Amino acid sequence: MKKLMSLFLVTALAAFSSQAAKYVEGKHYTIVSETASATPEVREYFSFYCPHCLRFEPFMQDLARSLPEGVTFEKNHVDFLRAASPEVQFDITKALVVAEQLPQKERLIGAIFNEIQVQRRPITSPDDIRKIFVMNGVDGEQFDKMFKSFAVNSQAKKQKKNQDDLVAKRALTGVPTVVVNGKYRVNASELDKADFLNDYKNIVIYLSQMD
Repeated sequence: MKKLMSLFLVTALAAFSSQAAKYVEGKHYTIVSETASATPEVREYFSFYCPHCLRFEPFMQDLARSLPEGVTFEKNHVDFLRAASPEVQFDITKALVVAEQLPQKERLIGAIFNEIQVQRRPITSPDDIRKIFVMNGVDGEQFDKMFKSFAVNSQAKKQKKNQDDLVAKRALTGVPTVVVNGKYRVNASELDKADFLNDYKNIVIYLSQMD
């Protein structure tokens, strides 16, 4: 048993060393903070108004399911796209926070993408968001209570702060952008174009194991 455990550890360390040799700081990833998050996390900065984010959504769902145990996946909506006012985009951030607390989370996220980018129906108020939720099986009164709650507002403000901190450092200039452990930004343009999705997944998992 001891020999088997030793072999397992050697194999794991060899695999980790191989990945370390493959991914280079300053090329494949950039350090955007001096300190890492208290617990391992993967945070996707995105916007419902971003066509690339819509195309990336199935991959991001797969990535979230593929992360090692103990590594959380968080979506962080941004408000700096010119497609709508920052106020409307902040309301959509609140909608994301509400959606993530409901059992039909993925369907609701898909419905918001669909409303904005496929149906091309503008969202101008919380009432427009409420209609999307009700059409997808959420009780209207439940939505109202959650959307106006202190907890949802606080979480949306936290997402805004996360965004603003990275923008101030010039570390967030577009979406989608993935930051791992609050410290490492994935440089997608430098990944293997012949095997992009697997390479993306591998570097995220690799970075999630770093301090």
